[in-house]
Amino acid sequence: MQGILLLTAAGDGDKIFAKEAIDLPIYNAQILEIDAAETRRYAGLRKAQGFGEKNIRDACAEALLLLEVRGAWNVYDYKAPVVQSEPPFEIVGKSILKHLDGCERVICMAATVGAEITREVNRKFERGEYLASVLLDAAATCAVEQAADAMEKHFAATFAKDGFKLRWRFSPGYGDWDLTAQEKLFTISGAEQIGMSLTSAMMLEPRKSITAIIGLLTRRNEEVGMRNGDCKACDRLDCPARK
Repeated sequence: MQGILLLTAAGDGDKIFAKEAIDLPIYNAQILEIDAAETRRYAGLRKAQGFGEKNIRDACAEALLLLEVRGAWNVYDYKAPVVQSEPPFEIVGKSILKHLDGCERVICMAATVGAEITREVNRKFERGEYLASVLLDAAATCAVEQAADAMEKHFAATFAKDGFKLRWRFSPGYGDWDLTAQEKLFTISGAEQIGMSLTSAMMLEPRKSITAIIGLLTRRNEEVGMRNGDCKACDRLDCPARK
């Protein structure tokens, strides 16, 4: 199964419709609001006292006007440790293999909020608007995570009809899953279809983009391996995004 997800920031009451795609299911959603508390966390201000909340709210409001949110995915059979894509994709890494233990299929997904918001972050920095630049960058990070969350919710509802339960998304660079896995995951997720590219250093462009894999397991295998979890399942204790 292939898919393209087109999300958009809602503003001024505009109605946004997905473009038609041949043989691809389309999912539409709107990002109505960017989470200010999460934006504060991504900006590294979680423990800051007396920081102006208006600055964060303003950054979130500006980000909504700049978002160009898109997502894509493909679904493949999975026989550990190999994703049955073409060509096959072998999963290497103790943490990711443990995470996918018991899964019979996987969703390989990509999401982006576009390049314009990063360009504006850079423009602010060049003008010396350092605080505004940092906060807008954090709001963009929050937005792409919210886009991925929206995709997960869609997948959960869609695949539940076939008796599947989701494992939360896991990206190259998490735990001991090497960042070099980004190259194959980029290809089989359909990321290029939504305007994403990959640098030689395995960094995604636009910069505020992600790729990830989501395990699908039948309810009879629900208790096998790791359960749906959170940051406790990742051994990167120094990660700035850790909750």
